[in-house]
Order: sequence, then structure tokens, then C-alpha cells
Amino acid sequence: MPDIRPSRRAFLRAGGLAAVGAVAGSALSFAPAYADGIDYTARKTFDDWDRLFQQGGPGQPDQPNDNTNADGRSGMLSWSQSYVLLGLVRMFETYRDTYYLDRLVDNIDQVLSVRDSERGVTDYRGLSLLAWRADHPYTTGFTTLADSNGRPLLELRQALSYAEDTTVTVTAGPESFTLSMVNLTVGREVTLTDLTMDRSSPDYAVRRIYAEAPGPLQLTALDVRPNPTSADTPASGVFGMKTKAVVFAVHTGMITYPIASFVRIVYNSTILRRRYRTKASEYLRACRDAVAVHDWEYRDTASGGGYLVWPRSQPLPYDGCEQPINQSLGLGQTLIELAVVTGDRGYRRKVAAMARMFAGQVAVDEGDAYRWHYWPAGGRIYDGYTKTGSPESDISVFTPSGGPAQQFEDISHGAIDVEFAVRAFRARLGFTGRDMARIARTFTQNVATTDPDGLPAVTTTVAGGHIGAAAVAHQAPRWMQASAFDPQIHAHCLALYNRYQPTPEHDGQQAIGFGWLLANVAYLNWAAKHRI
Repeated sequence: MPDIRPSRRAFLRAGGLAAVGAVAGSALSFAPAYADGIDYTARKTFDDWDRLFQQGGPGQPDQPNDNTNADGRSGMLSWSQSYVLLGLVRMFETYRDTYYLDRLVDNIDQVLSVRDSERGVTDYRGLSLLAWRADHPYTTGFTTLADSNGRPLLELRQALSYAEDTTVTVTAGPESFTLSMVNLTVGREVTLTDLTMDRSSPDYAVRRIYAEAPGPLQLTALDVRPNPTSADTPASGVFGMKTKAVVFAVHTGMITYPIASFVRIVYNSTILRRRYRTKASEYLRACRDAVAVHDWEYRDTASGGGYLVWPRSQPLPYDGCEQPINQSLGLGQTLIELAVVTGDRGYRRKVAAMARMFAGQVAVDEGDAYRWHYWPAGGRIYDGYTKTGSPESDISVFTPSGGPAQQFEDISHGAIDVEFAVRAFRARLGFTGRDMARIARTFTQNVATTDPDGLPAVTTTVAGGHIGAAAVAHQAPRWMQASAFDPQIHAHCLALYNRYQPTPEHDGQQAIGFGWLLANVAYLNWAAKHRI
């Protein structure tokens, strides 16, 4: 069993400090008594909320990134604590107070202490890596059906998210069996009747499941019998599923990007090097080790672009296919910082290649702004792919057919793309001033808008579209890297926050989005007072 050390924040709560916890959903709340008069460009706002965050809630730095953490959900380091770290970086860049660097050291040390290698846990291959694994609800779920003697017969795999919330019911008859699977979390179910383990039968379970794949639950199956007979039948019963752990490149990128930024800040200052040299060297090694975990996922295109794939048989939906643009560029953010700090030709080459890939994905619209898609255009998922008729030759093990998926990038994931593009431009590793102007216009022309009442709002994608809810608007300040190329971006984001008045609390509890709220407040400070 993985070791789960008690959170320092849990200790503080036990000592009588304010009890705060997670709530369902990601939207922050309206809390009029708390929100009155908030200045989102004030240092005090960030500092007060940072102290509140430290008392507890989702995404604490000493909790693992998998679902063994105190919050019971994967991704809390990558999608909560990473934003806290990034907020501290931007606050130091704004105010030049080493208090924020000391806060970074405190949190980074804890984040590094829960790497898989430190905890002694492994990914699905049995490797204990210098990174942070994730599992439910992201990864493929497995359960093995056995006969009445306990002999394994049939492995079922569900590639749809929230696999561990699936209930598998087997009803066995004398010669066949019925398989029912229900997942109330995603609201889907599958029932297959008259199945058999006879390989010569048209009702052979593996054949029937493959014929219907991917189906509502993205179900596939594998015959695991060493000595099969036509009379084999799984025993009746009710079973659960268990996911396998994967280290996601985008998680590694989100976590290590602000850590690598700390290294850059220290190495660029003689004064800071005297104080933080040891930590910076340690963190540089940690970042290099972490990004190296994903070297096997990197691919070059014939045109000189670079991107990441999910290797075939990785227990994920769309194994064997390219990753979304934002997930490749999520790791690319860290590669930029490493390229700047080390001058390493390998990092520089990969960043330049990823920049060429993204530059090839953006299209100029009628307003001379850029728009792009979530999945790489021309890729397997964007274009769609089909089954070959044999699992051995299919593109994907866990999703034998998929797509086409041609939706435009949403503004939340698009913020990762923008962060990468601007930082690559600043590092002179890709893009031009015209690119930056067009990215800025993506926000000011396609994303920023007003609602029917004339109040500030945002659309949901980089190509415009429907007006987003408050939870979408809360993500807008993550585009702040582009504000150097048009100050209207900062003005509109601040107007959104003044309109919606997001706070860290909901019904007296911390919202799950508290981490990125801190980053957004930091960015509103950063763009108002010190743009780099």
C-alpha cells in the first residue's frame, strides 16, 4: 500500500484552525459578504488567500497526485498546486520580495517528496519514476472474471473516465452468461446477453465486445486463459474495476513549469544565487529527471514539428494516438525554462519543434486573429480512425475506433497553449511579433465579449461561440502572458473578476478551484504592475 503521510494542513486543522474542505465541482462562488470591495490587483488579496490556502483544502503540496491523496481524486498537484506555485512565481516577478521564493521552496520541497520514486509506488509498467502518477478518474479500468474455481478467464477494460465507479454484474447460466455494466457517474450502461467463452462461437465474449467497441463505456476484453475450453464460464457475482496508474506528460509539465521558473529566476541573479543556489541546483535536476520520463512519448513530424503521443497499450483512451495540443505544450512550458537555463541543444530543439507544430495548427481568421483545435488537425483523432478487424493490428488497444473530433480549443486549455507560445517567443525559440499580435487578438476579438445586458463575458472557445458561465470566465486571467501585446486583455479579465467576484469559499468551504484562483490573482497583479 502507498504510504500517505498526514498533511501538514490536516495537522493544523486538527489543532483547531479553520476547518475547510473540498466541494463538488470546480466553479468558485459568489459570497457577497466576503467579496465586497475585493481588489484583485492588490498584493494583500493574494497574500491573505495564500495563507487561507495553506490551512487546507484540495491540492496541498504534500499530497500525492494520484487518488490516494486526502481528497481522493487524481490530478490535484497538476491542476491545483501547480497554479499555487505559478502564482508565487508571478508574485515574485511582480514585487521582487524573496518571501515568495521562500514560499516556493517550502512547497516545492513537499511536492518533490511525493514523487513516485520517493513514495515507492509504480506506474502500470511497474516503474517507480521521478514524477507523479495519476489514475482514477483518468485511466483505463480493469477487472478479471474468473470461474467458480477462481481460475481467471476474461479481462474487461473500460477506457471511459471514472472507470472505478463502474459496477460489473455477471449472471451465469449453464452454457452462457450475461454481462451488465453500469456507471452512474457518467450515466451510461451496457448489457450483453448470451455470451460464451467458446472461441468458435459467434457469441464468444471477446468477439462480441470487440464488435460493439468502443460502445457507451469504451469496453474491450481480453481472453486470459492459458488452457481454454469451450465449457469455461465465469462465475456469477458483482465486481468493481480498478484503474492502472500513468504518468501524464501534461501533469509533469504543469507541476515542473513553475519549479523550472524558480531555477531561471535564481540563475539570472547573482544575489539570489548566493541564497538559493543549492535549492536551484536540486530543482533543476528534478525537472530534468521529470521531463525525461516522457522522452519515449516524443515524436518529430516530417515537416520539423514536435509533439507527444500516448504509446500503444498505455492504459488510456486513445492509446496509440497523438496527445491534445495543450498536453504536448504543457510539457513544452518546462522545456522552455530548461532550454533557457541550461542552453541544452536537446531542449532547444524540442521547444523549437513544438513551436513549429503549434504554428502549423493555428489558422488566421477574418479578423486577423488565430484559432485552433483541441486535437491536432490531421491527426488520428481529429480525422477519425476505424477498427481493422483485429485487436492486434488496431491503432488503439483500448479504443479500437474513435473520432473524428474537430472541436475548437476551449479557453481554459487554450491558456496553456498561449503560455507556451509567449514564453517560446520570449526565449527566441519560436513565433514572431505578428504571431503574438494575432494571439492577443484571439482574446480581444474571439474570447472577450459582453452578454445581452452589456456586462463583460467570455466565449467558450478560441474561435468564439457561446458565452461561457462564470466558471469559464474565472479562467480568463490565465491568458495574461498575451497582455504585453494588448493591455485590453488585462482590462477585460479584471472587469470579469469585478463582475463575478470569485472568492476561495463556497458555503464556508474552500472551492476545488482555489489553486488556480491564486494564480489568476497573481496574474492580475503581475499585468497591472510588472509585465515581463
